[in-house]
Amino acid sequence: MGGDGPATNTRGALTAPDIAAAAQLACLLEASAPKPGNVSPGRHFSDARYEDFLASAAAIGGPLSGAGLRPLGTTIRLAIDATARWTRSNTNLGVVLLLAPLARAAEGVAPLRDALRRVLDETTIDDARDVYAAIRQAAPGGLGRAAAQDVTDEPTMTLLDVMQLAADRDGIAREYATAFEVTFGTGAPALERARRDGLCWNDAVVETFLTLLAARPDTHVMRRGGAALAEEASRLAGAALAAGGVRSTDGRRAVDNMDRALRDARHIGNPGTTADLTAAAIFVVLLGGGWRGRETTNEKRRT
Repeated sequence: MGGDGPATNTRGALTAPDIAAAAQLACLLEASAPKPGNVSPGRHFSDARYEDFLASAAAIGGPLSGAGLRPLGTTIRLAIDATARWTRSNTNLGVVLLLAPLARAAEGVAPLRDALRRVLDETTIDDARDVYAAIRQAAPGGLGRAAAQDVTDEPTMTLLDVMQLAADRDGIAREYATAFEVTFGTGAPALERARRDGLCWNDAVVETFLTLLAARPDTHVMRRGGAALAEEASRLAGAALAAGGVRSTDGRRAVDNMDRALRDARHIGNPGTTADLTAAAIFVVLLGGGWRGRETTNEKRRT
């Protein structure tokens, strides 16, 4: 399944509170699923616990509810400022960068990806300036220096332009440069397929994460641990899927082994960018009615 995916057809306008609720729910579903190498219930990092991700999800609701009323960069900066009042580490910079333009696009009635393209095309230098401030506030690990338009300087190009400059080394920037090609072309279809096949949300989110990671090395791992580790993480994801992933005993064992292999004291094996892309895919599916759309067999049995 490719293209814009099943959640992007022409749709009725969504209210700002519903968009914010969908964004918060996307963050909660992503953080709660036991994705290998990531924080999840009972699996914490030394500088970030599962509860920090719950607090971050709650914090961004207010800023994202106003995404259609203010410039994109302002919304991103406000969301990161709000997160900083509840957490002490970078829990959601990548997620906010992805969800904010989607939230702004979602308030219209045009197909979501078409509206998203317009949002990205209309970004300004002021948007870039606010995003740079948000990045400095979040202080993500392994950021390094860029030869041009570095985040420690003041930007002189639009937000879309500076993201295009970084697209070859950063998975979030690549989404901006391609109108969220991975989100719409790989992530959302994988999640829709998993839900259609009857997987519960936790399993569907893990399968989506594995699908995304198997398709492309994680740029967060690449920045912090190097290309070899990033490629190994993708290999492990592909092997887990080949063994059945969350759909088989052998696959679940492979996912557990993958989780152990990616964990280390400095968290350099954490596929954080892939987790961010997973959250964006969940948000797209929720915006398309995915929360109400399907119950799994087990969910039906419990009602």
